[in-house]
Amino acid sequence: MTPDQIAKANAELRDQPALAIVKWAIAQAGGRAIVSTNYRPYEAVILHLATQAQPDIPVLWADHGYNRPATYRHAEQLAMQLKLNIKAFVPKMTAAHYDAIHGGPPELTPENEHRLKDFSAVMKLEPFMRGMKALAPSIWLTALRKVQNPNRAGLDIVVADKNFNTIKVSPVFYWSD
Repeated sequence: MTPDQIAKANAELRDQPALAIVKWAIAQAGGRAIVSTNYRPYEAVILHLATQAQPDIPVLWADHGYNRPATYRHAEQLAMQLKLNIKAFVPKMTAAHYDAIHGGPPELTPENEHRLKDFSAVMKLEPFMRGMKALAPSIWLTALRKVQNPNRAGLDIVVADKNFNTIKVSPVFYWSD
């Protein structure tokens, strides 16, 4: 999509219901739409919307291996309930291996910024990037919302994602907590 087409889509979709946005996005995808998840709050919403529009939509899950047991139980429950077409990508290093070599994931402190970046690169970003490359979506549905952080405030429902050469669509972008 060109910048003008993206601007037009954002203007037209701004006041549409989330399901209408999902249906629009899937219609643009030429059979190459995906939805990504990390099973955090609001993820069940995007997964439900995506499977209403396309029941077999591929669901990219980059599972770093450090989720809490409740998260894994939640993931299994949603997968069964929504009949999710999960495409899981895991790090090349297991959580146990990472723990043995690096002492586990670093605590979220300013002193650990470098360690946090290294952890994210190995355990989160690499499997996600591998998943995006393997699935090669033309449309990527996400649960991003404007209120989540200042960087997202400058985005919109439809954006070009140059990192993955895809169009990222966030149907709940303007939803509040």
